[in-house]
Amino acid sequence: MSKYSEVIARRGEITARAIGFNYQQFELGGLAFDYEQMMENTGYTLEEITRLQRDVGVGGTPLLELRNITKLARKLSSPGKGARIFVKDEACNISGSFKARRAAVSVYHAAQLGFKGVVAATSGNYGAAVAAQAAIRGLKAIIVQETYDSRGLGQPEILEKGRACEAYGAEVIQLTVGPELFAVFLQVLDETGFFNASLYTPFGIAGIETLGVELAEDLRQRTGRPPDVVVVTHAGGGNVTGTARGLRRAGAAASQIVGASVDLAGLHMASDTDFNRKSFTTGHTGFGVPFATWPDRADVPRNAARALRYLDRYVTVTQGEAFYATEMLAQLEGLERGPAGNTALAAAFVLAQQMNANETIVVQETEYTGAGKHPNAQLTFAREQGIKVSLGDPQTSVPGQSIIIPEHPHQMSIKDINLNGLRLSYLRNALERKGGVPLTPVEIDFLAEDCRATRDLVLAAKQ
Repeated sequence: MSKYSEVIARRGEITARAIGFNYQQFELGGLAFDYEQMMENTGYTLEEITRLQRDVGVGGTPLLELRNITKLARKLSSPGKGARIFVKDEACNISGSFKARRAAVSVYHAAQLGFKGVVAATSGNYGAAVAAQAAIRGLKAIIVQETYDSRGLGQPEILEKGRACEAYGAEVIQLTVGPELFAVFLQVLDETGFFNASLYTPFGIAGIETLGVELAEDLRQRTGRPPDVVVVTHAGGGNVTGTARGLRRAGAAASQIVGASVDLAGLHMASDTDFNRKSFTTGHTGFGVPFATWPDRADVPRNAARALRYLDRYVTVTQGEAFYATEMLAQLEGLERGPAGNTALAAAFVLAQQMNANETIVVQETEYTGAGKHPNAQLTFAREQGIKVSLGDPQTSVPGQSIIIPEHPHQMSIKDINLNGLRLSYLRNALERKGGVPLTPVEIDFLAEDCRATRDLVLAAKQ
């Protein structure tokens, strides 16, 4: 047995020790578990989470109205159309992204349990957030990061995030793309005895709930009512899940939750050849679709991020459109922000044109920018990989082959992903794990709730 297979065989033992959270008590048999009870069992109230976040420079970020972008949207809209566009400026959090909300709770909890350090597997902003929070709490941090292809080339954005982690004092273990990421992560947890600060624990998701609450309360103060639509950049599902739960806590359950991802159809995220042929490292369909259709592919026994429970609509934009939105935000609103939140902005700009002028749409987050995250760095790197970068109709672009940036804002558009299609994929993934054993009534009820499907759809998926 190889070193990697040996450590993966001990996954349950290692993760149980590294989280200090008893997932087993929520199991209902087979595929089913008590999701709501699991979420309620973090041990922290919303008020306590808000307080501990504020103590470390997290939360209370401004809600900004994008007046100039709204004016542009209205110029392109039919009379009476063009919703007011707002953005929650999460770049104002310590470490520069909404993921500080997740990290603040997880790292605090690790300190409360007496762990000497924390480990996270991420190539994104979460690593910087964990490193910053660990520095505040006096804990060590190790970030395991998938960085390079087999040629030793790393994307500018990933390298920028690794630099940020190191700036906060974390040890960064950088790997080439491939299946060894999870095994290395488990090995580090096993050898160090540190806390698993996973993106997908109930602590991390509960940390994002404060964002949903703030968003609803901020907009009520500005307009007298909650948002009509909230657009959330969708990757692993935590952003959608935590924000939607927070909106519900704030009495804004009627707000429509729209997930937005960059369309990277045809590119495989674990492929050595495809790894550097994408210009977005998060917020794309390479994460958004797989995690929606099977959340429990995560590094914890049960993933607390479950997007299909909360998504009302799921749309995609092209890479060129997200870059265009980044420039639009900077040049019309004076906000230079990183690429992830601008995926949602690109979608919101189109959606606003379809909504009434007396309605509101909120882009749920921004993130910090830096040399490696800037469009110039990403587009230069793309050209070096042989990807054609040009102006024109973004709908003619092909992920991994071309990035086409709109010449005019009227070329911006969105494409809907069929949620029922994702639900069927989710159900088929579930049935595959049953191996032909019939579903129990408890499992049928759970699956229907977990992907917002009818019992009939669950039963139909068995055919």
